[in-house]
Amino acid sequence: MLAKSTTPNPSTVLGRQLGDELRRLREAAELTTAQAAEALDCTKGKISRIENGRVAVRLPDLTAMLHAYGATDTELRDRLSELARKANRRRRQGWWNEYGSVLADTYRDYIALEAMAGTIHTFQAQLVPGLLQTPEYTRAVTVASRQWQTADEIEKFVQVRLARQERLTGDSPLHLWAVLSEAVLLQQVGGPDVMKGQLAQLLAASEQSNVTIQVLPFSHGAHASMFGPYVVLGFPEEAALDVVLADNPTGSMWFERETEVARYQELFDAARTSALSPVESLAVIRHRAKEHRA
Repeated sequence: MLAKSTTPNPSTVLGRQLGDELRRLREAAELTTAQAAEALDCTKGKISRIENGRVAVRLPDLTAMLHAYGATDTELRDRLSELARKANRRRRQGWWNEYGSVLADTYRDYIALEAMAGTIHTFQAQLVPGLLQTPEYTRAVTVASRQWQTADEIEKFVQVRLARQERLTGDSPLHLWAVLSEAVLLQQVGGPDVMKGQLAQLLAASEQSNVTIQVLPFSHGAHASMFGPYVVLGFPEEAALDVVLADNPTGSMWFERETEVARYQELFDAARTSALSPVESLAVIRHRAKEHRA
């Protein structure tokens, strides 16, 4: 059985109400998001995500914000504290929390943000993006990772990945733009039959108006994104800041400072400019798919 639908937006009404009130208090104190971030010793991105209702507001952070904004009214402080508690309880009801036993904290955070994102730009050096994987491909990757030992853990992880893919459909689908190294098409994940199905899935996904796939061929030589895969998440709210999740040999790291995010946006722009066009890319994928049918 698949996980619950990812369609409902986990940025609850309560979270947005709290964020709106905090924004009004900040503006009344005549503080910019940068000044608020400095007062709380955090990033501007965190302030933006709190005000847009995209992340939980811990009570210590709320207390620090109210102090920085000069909000001394006891009734107001009590009301916002209770609103934060209710919003956080609602947020913990996200479908992915049911799979906490097989999901690392970073991955849970990523799924929560992905559920609210409007766009995703990703470069992948070795693997098909999770949003485009077939169940068989996901299962092969999960087994190879050796992070999950039992058949039940593996199947739960596969269910999570399939549930995430619902973000590409529905009334407000996510816009996905993926640049894939040619190695992604050649790596025999799960063997020829699994790859045959996976390449067919890429071709089918490319027919969706909200999905763009490009291939960066080996023949184009060295490029700036060779160091590893990354994902740039963009959000629909006005003034919302993008965030980046990048993989490295020791794990995954979030980047949210404007200069860091801008660097990854530049990397992605360079990758998609160097890659084959979407039409040319699909021709390459079809060619590889035919090789598996031979």
